Amino acid sequence: MHQIFETTFKDRKLKAEVGKYALLSNGSVLISYGDTYLLVNANSTAKPKDGIDFFPLSVDYEERLYSVGKIPGGFIKREGRPTEKAILSARAIDRPIRPLFPKGYFNDVQVVCTVLSVDSDNSPEILAINGASLALSISDIPFQGPLGAVLVGRVDGKLIINPTLEQREKSDLRLTVCATKERVMMIEADGDEIPEDIMYEAIMLGFEACKESVAFQEEVISKVGKEKVVPELYKVPEEIETAVTDFAYDELWEAMKCTNKEERQEKVDILKDKVFSHFEEIFPEKEKDIDNVIYNMQKKQVRKMVLDEKTRPDGRNFDEIRELTSDVSILPRTHGSGVFQRGQTQVLTVATLGALGDVQVLDGLSEEESKRYMHHYNFPPYSVGEVRFLRGPGRREIGHGALAEKALEPVIPDENEFPYTVRLVSEVISSNGSTSQASVCASTLALMDAGVPIKRPVAGIAMGLVTNDDASEFEVLTDIQGIEDFFGDMDFKVAGTEKGITAIQVDTKIKGIPEDIIKETVEKARIARMKILENMLATIPTPKNDLSPYAPRILSMNIHPDKIRDVIGPGGKTINKIIAETGVKIDIEDDGRLFICAPNTESGNNAKTIIEGIVKEVEKGEIYLGKVNRITAFGAFVEVLPGKEGLVHISKLAHERVNKVEDVVSIGDEILVKVVEIDQQGRINLSRKDAIKKETPENTESTDINAEPTDTKE
Repeated sequence: MHQIFETTFKDRKLKAEVGKYALLSNGSVLISYGDTYLLVNANSTAKPKDGIDFFPLSVDYEERLYSVGKIPGGFIKREGRPTEKAILSARAIDRPIRPLFPKGYFNDVQVVCTVLSVDSDNSPEILAINGASLALSISDIPFQGPLGAVLVGRVDGKLIINPTLEQREKSDLRLTVCATKERVMMIEADGDEIPEDIMYEAIMLGFEACKESVAFQEEVISKVGKEKVVPELYKVPEEIETAVTDFAYDELWEAMKCTNKEERQEKVDILKDKVFSHFEEIFPEKEKDIDNVIYNMQKKQVRKMVLDEKTRPDGRNFDEIRELTSDVSILPRTHGSGVFQRGQTQVLTVATLGALGDVQVLDGLSEEESKRYMHHYNFPPYSVGEVRFLRGPGRREIGHGALAEKALEPVIPDENEFPYTVRLVSEVISSNGSTSQASVCASTLALMDAGVPIKRPVAGIAMGLVTNDDASEFEVLTDIQGIEDFFGDMDFKVAGTEKGITAIQVDTKIKGIPEDIIKETVEKARIARMKILENMLATIPTPKNDLSPYAPRILSMNIHPDKIRDVIGPGGKTINKIIAETGVKIDIEDDGRLFICAPNTESGNNAKTIIEGIVKEVEKGEIYLGKVNRITAFGAFVEVLPGKEGLVHISKLAHERVNKVEDVVSIGDEILVKVVEIDQQGRINLSRKDAIKKETPENTESTDINAEPTDTKE
C-alpha cells in the first residue's frame, strides 16, 4: 500500500514514499529532502553464500546526470564507471551500516542508491545514508538500525545543520555525522584548521540532529516495516571451538605476546599448521571453522592484553608513538619528494607541479567542475610482504587518497599566490598500520621539498580503541599498528596543523562510540600530532625558496578581458604561434588572468614579451620601431606592435619628395615611425619623416633611417 510520510527537518521538507516504486525489493523508499530525490533499494539473498567467512555487503551509489540536467560528455552518451565522488559516497554509506548487522550473518546484501534529482542546497550523499538506513529498516533484512546522518557546517563561527550551497561555500567546516539514538557510528570531516573543542561541539550537535532523523524513520518503520527474518547465522560448532581452544590457547597466547611483528606472525603461522594437521582427521573439511576459532582466540587475547594486563602487542604505552623518521629530496629529477616512517609503516610521496591547464576536469553531480590539487594513493602488495596481481586502484585506495587530499587542501596556496596545478602520489612501501595518515605526513614533506608555500605543515595520526561490550571499560590507543586495527574496535584518524584539525575519518566495528571516548580520542590525537610535527620540522622547517630546476616556471599577467580574443587570434592562430615559437603552455581565464607555463625562465619571458606587445595599445604621438610588411604605390604598411599595423603614406616617408616607395624602404626593413592619427575606425596613420630629424648641413648623418630620435619608443 502506497504511503507518504513527511516531516520538517531543519526548515526543509523531509519525505519518504513507500509502497509505490520498486515493489519487488526487500525494502524500497523514494526519499526526498527539498528537491533532492533518491530511490533506495535494499535486497538480500535467502541463504548465506557457501564457503565464505565474511559479511558480503555491497553498496552502490548511482549518479545519474539527468538529475542535474546534464548529458554525459564523451563519445558514449551514458554513465559509465562510477566517479570518484560516487565511490566515496558509497563508502560513506557502507561504513556506518555495516556494524549494524548480526555477527555471523553471511547472506549477500546489496543497497543501491539511485540519484534521481538534485537540489544543490540539499546534499544527495547525506540523504542517501538516511535512505539506506530506512530501506534496510523497513525490509525483512535483519538490520539493527535505524541510524541518521547530517552535514554540519560553520559560517562566521556559527554551527549549522545541513547548510545550503551558499552556506557550504562560506563554511570552514564540512562534517558528516552518522549515529543511532545511542551512539555515533561514523565521522567524516574536513575543515580549515578547526580547534579540537569546536570540532567536538560540532560532532555532538550532529549527534543530536541524527536522533531527529532516527525518530522520523522509526515512525515510518512502525507503520510499514516488515517483520524481520530470523537469520541463519554462522557459528562454529561448540565441539570444534572447545577442542581447538584447549589444544592451542596457551601456545597462541605465548605467540601473541611476542612484540616483533614478523616473529609473532611466524609463530602464529607455525601454530596454525600444527592445529590444522592435528585436527585434519578429527574434524575433516572443517578448516573454515578451525580458522575462525584461531581468529577469535587472537582477538580475545589482544583485548585481554590491553584491558586486563594494560599492555600493547608491541609493548608500547597506550599513548606512545612508534619511532619516527623523515626525509626529503631523495629523488633528483622529481619536483619534490618526501619519505615518512612510523614504526614499520613507510610512505613515499612525490609532488609534481604543472600548468593550470593540467587541472582535473570533473564530470559529476557537484557544482565543482575541476580541481587543481590532486592526491593519489597506491598500496602495492609488497608493502605487506604479499604476492598478488597488480590492478587499478580499488575503493580503499581511492578513499585513502581522498582523505589525505582533504587533510592537506586547507593549506594549499590559492592559484593567485601559487599558479600551479599540484599532484601528489603516495606510494605505500611498507605497511603496519595507518598508511593514510603516514601519507599525510609524507605529502607535507614532499610539498615543502617542492617549494610549495603551504600555510602550515600537516600531520596525521590514527587512534584505536579496545573496549568491552557496554563500553564500561576501554582503552584509547595512540598510533595503532596493524594488529590493533585488525582486532580492535575503532579506527579514528585525525589530521591537522598546530592550529587545528583539517580532516577526520572514523570507522567502528562496534555499535557506535560513546561521547566520552570521542572527546578523549580527539585530545590525545592532538598531543600525538604535535610530536609528529616536531619530527617533521626537524627535517625541513619551511618550504624551499627555490623550485626544482626540473619544475616548470609559471609567469602570470593580467590583460583586459577585451584583449583575450587578440591573444587567441582567429581560430587560435595567434596563441598557437606563440606556443610553437617559445615552447610554453598558456592558460587564460575569462577575467583576464593569463598564466604562462614555461620549461625555463627565458622562454617564459619571450612569450610574455610577445603577449605584452599584442595587448599593448598604440598611442598617438608615440614613436615606434616598426617593420615594413607590405608596400603599395601610395605608401608602406608598417607593423608597430605585434598584430597592429599602420600606413606610412608616400608623402610621409621622408622630408624630401619621394617618387617611389621602394626608393626609401623595402619589405622587412625596420624603420622609426610616429603615430600621427588613429581615426574613428581604429586605422593608424604613421609618419616616418616626423620620427627622424631633418637633414641639415651641420647634421648630414641624420638622414640615416636608423638615426634615433630624442624620444624613441620600441
